Amino acid sequence: MGSELKPFGDTSVSSEKQAIRHFREAVAGGKHWYVALLEAVGMWNVAEESYKGQEYRYLIANEAFDWMLLAGRILDEVNHLVPQAEAEQFLFHCKPPIELPNGEFRQLIGEAKYQAYLNYFYGVTVEETLLMVAEEEARKERMTQVLGDNGQAQDEAYVRIYGATSEELLKRFRKGRGCHGRKSMDLGEMKEFTYWLFKYRLENSDKARVASDTRKAMDELRRQRGEGGPRHCPT
Repeated sequence: MGSELKPFGDTSVSSEKQAIRHFREAVAGGKHWYVALLEAVGMWNVAEESYKGQEYRYLIANEAFDWMLLAGRILDEVNHLVPQAEAEQFLFHCKPPIELPNGEFRQLIGEAKYQAYLNYFYGVTVEETLLMVAEEEARKERMTQVLGDNGQAQDEAYVRIYGATSEELLKRFRKGRGCHGRKSMDLGEMKEFTYWLFKYRLENSDKARVASDTRKAMDELRRQRGEGGPRHCPT
């Protein structure tokens, strides 16, 4: 799912200040804050940074763009310029204040970031949904068989999709990254692991199974969102 385009262009050039300044000036000039935000996202060239004592990594495996993480980072610095209720609906419920045509969203953030966003959508958002669906199926089957859950439905979901337990897969993931012995997992690593699982599934499942599983997850996302296709907000 990788792209030859570079989502963050010349990463030797620090662009965060220019992007924030553009946002401020655009909103002051009467432009809607959401449009100004997307323009700022398009200008941003820093793939990862330390901000307010936390590490922010916007690009997973050099190809999957977590654009909502970046959007939240930008809005945190300019929150006084944005209606609080609208910002909360956007950040916590994935409800943009205005709906934009897909082509305009794509144009505003730029082609490279858009392709990397799609990598994130399918590699993280859809993959998380597939796991959720598989876990729910396993739980229902166990209840039907009067086996109870006992926390085993989650591992059954991993085995059904990937052919191994979550613990086994996590060991392989961390071994590949040289991160042995870690016991805890933060949100950033969880997203990286999920994207790794997505790539693992593509490499180790036949095409028909990959298509079927992906379609199942997409159907669930459409059901959750009550619309015919994905929004620009990964969940």
